[in-house]
Amino acid sequence: MPIPDLPVLEHDEDSMLSRKFGREVANYLSGSPLNRLSFLRTEHAFLQSAFSHPSAAFLLMNNLGPLTKDDPTHLAFATNADVVPLTGASPFAKTEADLISDYDSRETHPVILFLGLDDKHRLPSHDAAAGAEPFSYRTYKGIPYFAVDVTARGVNAEAANALIAAMKAKGFTFQDSSPRHMALHAGQAAMYGQARALLDWNARNPFCAQCGQPTLSVHAGTKRVCPPTDKASGTVQPRLPCATRGTVSNLSFPRTDPTVIMAVVSADGTKILLGRQKRWPKDWYSTLAGFQEPGESIEEAVRREVWEESGVTVGRVVLHSSQPWPFPASLMIGAVAQALPGDGETIFLGNDAELESAKWFPLAEVEEALVKGVSNLGEKAPEGHVDGALRLPPQTAIANRLITAVVEGWGSAPKI
Repeated sequence: MPIPDLPVLEHDEDSMLSRKFGREVANYLSGSPLNRLSFLRTEHAFLQSAFSHPSAAFLLMNNLGPLTKDDPTHLAFATNADVVPLTGASPFAKTEADLISDYDSRETHPVILFLGLDDKHRLPSHDAAAGAEPFSYRTYKGIPYFAVDVTARGVNAEAANALIAAMKAKGFTFQDSSPRHMALHAGQAAMYGQARALLDWNARNPFCAQCGQPTLSVHAGTKRVCPPTDKASGTVQPRLPCATRGTVSNLSFPRTDPTVIMAVVSADGTKILLGRQKRWPKDWYSTLAGFQEPGESIEEAVRREVWEESGVTVGRVVLHSSQPWPFPASLMIGAVAQALPGDGETIFLGNDAELESAKWFPLAEVEEALVKGVSNLGEKAPEGHVDGALRLPPQTAIANRLITAVVEGWGSAPKI
C-alpha cells in the first residue's frame, strides 16, 4: 500500500519565528481541512440546520473503520437521506438542557459528531454537495461534515446494518481501523482521526466514572453528562446521587494521553539511539517513546523514559513537533534529545523489559535506511533493502520525522 503524503501548511510563511526556530512541522493525522467551530456545538439550531442541509456530508464509521471509495486513499461520504433512517430527522432539535431533562435510559441513539465546516473549499466535492447551495449560518459558510457511528448495537442494529449494506451496494468499503493500513490522504486522515478518537471515547465511556450510572452524549459528541433524572419508568424520577452534580461542571471530557517520543543523539552528534520490541519485524528499529506521567514536564518525561528503557542519560531536550495519534487517544509529543558524554551513553536494558534491543546507529547508516528501509509495520521490506540492514517506520509516523530531522541536521544550527 502506498505511503501517504504529509500535510502542507497553508500558513508556512516566512516569519521571525520561522527564521529563528525553523519551519513548523506538520505530521500525518494533523492538518484537518475543516473549521471545527467548537463554540457552536451548544447551539442546537446551528447543529440541526447543518445536519439537515442538502450539502451536509456524513463520514460513516463501522467498528471505528472509515467508509472509503474503492480507492482507500479517499473517504466516502453519505448524504442526509442515507443516515436519517438510523439517526432520525432531527437529532439536534433539542437544546442540551432539554436533552438532559428528557433523558430516558431506555432509549439508545447512535453518536453523531459535528466535525466542522469546510469553509475554505479545501475538500473535493462530494455527491451530497453536487448542485446544492453552500450551508450558511450567521457569517459562517461552507459544507458541514459529520461523523456517525454505524456499528450495529442494540435496538439500532437493524437500521445500522441496513445503512452499511446500502453503502456497500454503492461500491463503498469500510476500511480496517488499524494504523498499519492507513492510506488516506493527509487532510482526510486528520478528519478520520478526529472522528475515530471521539467515537471511540464515547463507546468506551457509557457510564459515569463517579456513580456508575449511564451517561448521555452531548455537545455534538464531544462531552458526556450524568443526568439527574430518568424517564425510564414513564415519569420523571430522580437518579441515584452523583458527586459530579452540584459541582462546577457535571461534564466528562474526551481523554487525551500525552506521550513523549524522542530521537536521542549521541554527545558528539554522530549517532542516533534506536530501539526495538520483540514483536516487531526483523531489523526494524524506531525511536523510544512512553507516556508522560502526572506532575511531570515533557522534558522530564523524555529523560525518564530514555533512562528507564535504554539506560542512557539525557541532558538537553528540545521539542520538535507533535502528532495526534487516535489509537486510541494519544498526543505524540516529539522531541530531539542529546545524551550526556561518557557513561551517559552506556546502554543498559535491565531497568524496563519493554525493549528487546537498543543500539547507537551512525547517522550515515540511518540515512541509508531512510532511503531503502522504510515501510509500514505490517508490510515486507521495500525493494532494494538488503537483509540485515536497518528498517525504519514510514513518514506517517512521527518517529520517522524525528529521525529524518536529526539526519538532516535539525538542531545543529543556532536555532536550538
